[in-house]
Amino acid sequence: MILPHLTYLASICANKGVTEAILSPGSRCAPVSLAFIRHPDIHCRIIPDERSAAFIAMGMAQQKNKPVVLICTSGSAALNYGPAIAEAYYQQIPLLVLTADRPAEWIEQWDGQTIRQENIYGHHIKNSYTFPDEVSHPDKLWHAKRIIKEALIQSEDFPMGPVHINIPLREPFYPQANEQYPFDLTDLEPDLDLHLPTSTFREESVVQLKTEIKKYQKVLIIPGQQRPDSNIKHLLKSIAENHQAVVITDAISNMSQEATIKHHDLLLINQTEKMVPELIISFGKSIVSKALKLFLRQQKIAHWHIQQNGQVPDTYQNLNQIIRLKPKTFLDFFRKEANKLETNFENEWLKKNATVKTKLPSLLEHAPFGELNALEKILKALPAYAKLHIANSMAVRNVNFLGLGGDDLEIICNRGTSGIDGSNSTAVGCTFTTKEPVVLVTGDMAFFYDRNAFWHQYNLPNLRIILFNNQGGGIFRMIDGPSKLPELDEYFETKQKLNGKFLAEEFNFHYREVTGMGDLLSELRTFFDKSLNPKLLEIKCDSETNTNTLKMIKETLKV
Repeated sequence: MILPHLTYLASICANKGVTEAILSPGSRCAPVSLAFIRHPDIHCRIIPDERSAAFIAMGMAQQKNKPVVLICTSGSAALNYGPAIAEAYYQQIPLLVLTADRPAEWIEQWDGQTIRQENIYGHHIKNSYTFPDEVSHPDKLWHAKRIIKEALIQSEDFPMGPVHINIPLREPFYPQANEQYPFDLTDLEPDLDLHLPTSTFREESVVQLKTEIKKYQKVLIIPGQQRPDSNIKHLLKSIAENHQAVVITDAISNMSQEATIKHHDLLLINQTEKMVPELIISFGKSIVSKALKLFLRQQKIAHWHIQQNGQVPDTYQNLNQIIRLKPKTFLDFFRKEANKLETNFENEWLKKNATVKTKLPSLLEHAPFGELNALEKILKALPAYAKLHIANSMAVRNVNFLGLGGDDLEIICNRGTSGIDGSNSTAVGCTFTTKEPVVLVTGDMAFFYDRNAFWHQYNLPNLRIILFNNQGGGIFRMIDGPSKLPELDEYFETKQKLNGKFLAEEFNFHYREVTGMGDLLSELRTFFDKSLNPKLLEIKCDSETNTNTLKMIKETLKV
C-alpha cells in the first residue's frame, strides 16, 4: 500500500532541489526508500553499513552545499548514524535524516528492532520531528507536509546542519506490483528563496566599528575551517600585503597563500613578547593548531568573531565581540578602515615564518625516511584541482606542520568532532560528486577502522589513497603523558599487523607498497594518472622514527 505522506516526502525534497539519497537496506524503511528510489529526479545509492552511509552522505552534502537524504530502518541502524550526524552538526553540513520506526504503542514491548528513537541524536541535531503514523484525516497530511518543508528549510538556514525526521510505520510496507507512486506537487511545497538577505551594516554600527578598528595596530586574523572562497582569499591577501593584519592560515582554512603565515605550528616554538597581538579577528570554524590556541589563550586579549548567525564558541577564552556579518562584508570594510600594523609585531611573525620555510626542506631532506618527508613529496606531486581529504590524528597535524596551501587545492578534514571514524567514507562521498581526483591521506588506524566505506557496488576511479602504516597509533608517542608510560605499546599505540594489500585485493584497488624514498618518488610519477579502479599506495614507516624526526625538527628550530 502506497502511503501518501511518503510520496510527498520525496516530491517536496525534489522540488526543493534535493537530488541525492543514501539508503541502507531494511524492511521497516522500505516504503520510505521506495518513494525516493522511484522518484525520477532523485539519485539513490545503497550503502550497507549505516555508519559509513552517513559519512558518505555527509561527504556529498559538503561538496554540493545542499541536503543529502539519509534513510535507514529502525533500531540500532539509526544509532549508527550518530558519529556522522555529530560531525555534520559541528561542520555545519546539511543532511536530512529519515529513520523508520515502530508505531508508538510497540516501543518498550520487546518487539524486534525497536528502541527509543524520538530525539535519538540529542543536542547534535538542528531539530528532530516525528512524522504522523497515519494520514486518514486531512490535517494529518497537512502536518506531514509542513514537517518536510520546515526540516528542509532548517537544514539550509545558516548555520546549516542535520535535521531528523523519525517515521513510525505500520504494516503492510510494500506496494502492490502494479501500484504507481503519485508524485504530485501542491501549494504546500517550500518556497525556494526562504533565506535571510545578505547581512549589511547599519549606519550607527559603521561609526562605532570604525572607531574600534582604529584602536589596534597589532592584529591577527585567523580564518577557521571552511570551503575555498576566492573572494575572501583575495581580501586576506590584500590585507596582509597592505600591512593591516598578520593573517595566520591553518591548512583546513583553505585560505593559505604566500602572503599568510603557514608555519605557525613550528614557529611558535620560539614565542616572544613582540608576537603578542592586541586583537584577534576570527571567522569560519575550528583550527588544527594546538600551539596557536594555547599561545593565544595565555594572552587574554580582545577577540572578535565574524559570523552572521548561530552560536559562537569562545576558542581563545576572551571573546568580547560577535560581529553579525558575512566575513566578506567585514573584511572588505576592514581593508578600507584599518591602520597599518606596528612594524616590530609584523616583522617578528614574518621573520619566524620565513625561517621555518627556509630551514624545513633541508631538515626533511636529511631525515630518515618517514611520514613527514614522504608527505612533503606527496603534497608537491598532487594534481591541480584535487580534493584532498585528510584523516585525523597525525595525518592532519603533519599537513599543518608542512604549511600546505594552494590556489586550486581544496583541503577537507572531519574536524567537527576530530574523530578517526568516517574519513574513508567522507572521501568516498566526495568522489560521488566530482570527476576531479579525490586524494585521501590517512593513517592505518583511521583507514582500517572505516574499511566498510568501500563495501558497496560503486566504482571509485578518481579515488587515490595514501596510507601511512606504522602498525599503530603513532600520535601517542608524541603526547607527553602516554609516551612516558610502560603501557604505551600495548594500550595506547594499539599495535596491529594489518596490511593494505589484502583490502586492495578484496575491493579491486590498484595497490603498491613503498618503504623508501626512491620507491616513493618512482610510484608518484604515475600514481595520480587516470585509471579504471581506485589506487592505494601504502607507505610502511616506523613510529619511533617519525617521532624522533619531529623532535629533531623542533629542537633545530628552537635555536
